[in-house]
Order: sequence, then structure tokens, then C-alpha cells
Amino acid sequence: MRFPLPPRPPRGLPWRGLALSLLWLPAVAMAAAGARGGPGQPPAASTGGHDPCTEFVARLPNVKAPLCAAAQLKPTVGRSFQGRTLYARDVVAPEARIRVLVIGAMHGDELSSASVALHWIQRALETPSNAHWRFIPALNPDGLMVRPATRMNARGVDLNRNFPTPNWARDAKVYWEKRTRKDPRRWPGPSPLSEPESRYLHDEMERFQPDLIVSIHAPYGVLDFDGPGVPPPQLGRLYLDQVGIFPGSLGNYGGVHKGMPVVTIELPSALRTPLDAEVRQMWLDLLRWMSERIVPGESAGQAVPVKAKKTG
Repeated sequence: MRFPLPPRPPRGLPWRGLALSLLWLPAVAMAAAGARGGPGQPPAASTGGHDPCTEFVARLPNVKAPLCAAAQLKPTVGRSFQGRTLYARDVVAPEARIRVLVIGAMHGDELSSASVALHWIQRALETPSNAHWRFIPALNPDGLMVRPATRMNARGVDLNRNFPTPNWARDAKVYWEKRTRKDPRRWPGPSPLSEPESRYLHDEMERFQPDLIVSIHAPYGVLDFDGPGVPPPQLGRLYLDQVGIFPGSLGNYGGVHKGMPVVTIELPSALRTPLDAEVRQMWLDLLRWMSERIVPGESAGQAVPVKAKKTG
């Protein structure tokens, strides 16, 4: 950063020049602090004036430049804690009847989830079924782009524990302290929706009103489901294993308390994507299940009985 030179001292009045210089120095210090983000402020980061594929192709497994370019990601109003733009892509079938929201990389160290989301954009362009798709490939770009990648966002919050489930203030704190023994990777944050990334997704759910949410994670190699309706028995080689809910999780908030079915895909590896044929089969299985089980508007607002999580 370049700063202006101090004012030239007037001739014959050196004391006045010194005073002006003393006034100028704090201004320069404040400008420098602003460039760094300032005390207590997030440091400066990318704000969307560039092609996101530059970072995605360099960082994500099995993502080549042509695939990312074809996704034609668009900047949204969402920003990360460090100021990175959140990107999305809508793919709308000619006779779209349902709305589906697909989310990748809510946890930054699950790189394969963002990759699969980008691959599925290409699948949606080829076979959109009867859906209006909205893809958010990387909800947590700060955690994704830092090296090493982190589960949490740049403020150290697990975004998948930051949604406003009932009794969050009590349950999220107790769960974190007692069940996880204050595991920093699972800190739910100081309050629900304290993070810009979770607030953006929360607001996007209100704007978009999806009939289905698909949240892609890794690396447990299973399929989970929360909300009303009949869950998919399998997607590709991933089989259903419903193990309950967490305080502040998206499945708990969206599926149980908002009545929006949430399919959680746990890929087998956080660093490697499944083979392309497997990614395609998962997509086809999802379309088949959607055509049989997802009816537009049928599940909106239906509360679902809450079940406790059996594992931590």
C-alpha cells in the first residue's frame, strides 16, 4: 500500500510543519490498520472481483478448468467472515416443479464435497429432471482455501452447529461441553447465526423455499436424512444410516424444525472424489428418488419429532 507524503513544512515556521506531520502520522497508521482489517476485524480477503475457478481448480480434487468454467458460477450477496464472495449457480428445467438447494463445503476440510457439487452442476445441465436447482459449491471458502484446510470458518465456528434450532443456547453449549469435551472443531459459536456464512444460508432458505436440501459432506461414507417423507435408501454406494440430529445442525434446523427434507451425503473421502461413474450414479439415484418422493410444497412447515443423536 502507498501512503501520501507528509505536508511540506512552511518556510520559516518549522514548528508548524512538525505539528502537521504529527497529525499526519496517526492518519497513516489508521489507514494501514484498515488495510489489515484493524483490531478485532477480519483480515481482508477476496471480494468477488475475480474468477472463482482460479482458486477452485488449484485447490479441489478432480476439478479441471473446463468443468469449473462450464459451471458459470455467479457471485451472490453472501460473504464469508474474511470477506470472500459466496458463489452459486441456478439450473432451471423447462418445466420445473420443485426447488432443490445443494450445498458443498460447509466444512472447509471436506474438499471432495465442493468438487461433487461442481460435477453435479454439469449433470443438472444435462439432466435437470423437473427441478429448479440452486448450487452453492463452497459455503465455507475461508476454511476451504486456508492451508491446511479447516472444518471451521475463519472465526473458528462449526457452521453446521450454528443454525437456530429450538433451545440452542442451552443444548448447543451442553452438547459441545459434555459430548465433545469442548472439541474446538465443533464449537457452535457464541450465538445462533453468529456467522455470515450460516446467516447467508439461513436467508437463502427463506428466499428460495426449497422442497429439498442436499448437503454434501465427508468422510463417513453414509447417507443421512432428516425431515418429513420417506428417505432415499441409497445413492450410488452410499446406504442410508439415520443416526439422529445435533443441536444447531442444518438437518435439525431445516429438516426437523422447518419441514424441509434434508439429505446429507457423507462421501467416503474428504480429499478424493468418487470415480466419475459413481458420481453419475449417485446423481441418477437422487433424481429417481426425487421423482417418486418429493412433491412440491407437500412438506413445507411440517414439524418432525426430534430424536437424539446416538453418536458424537
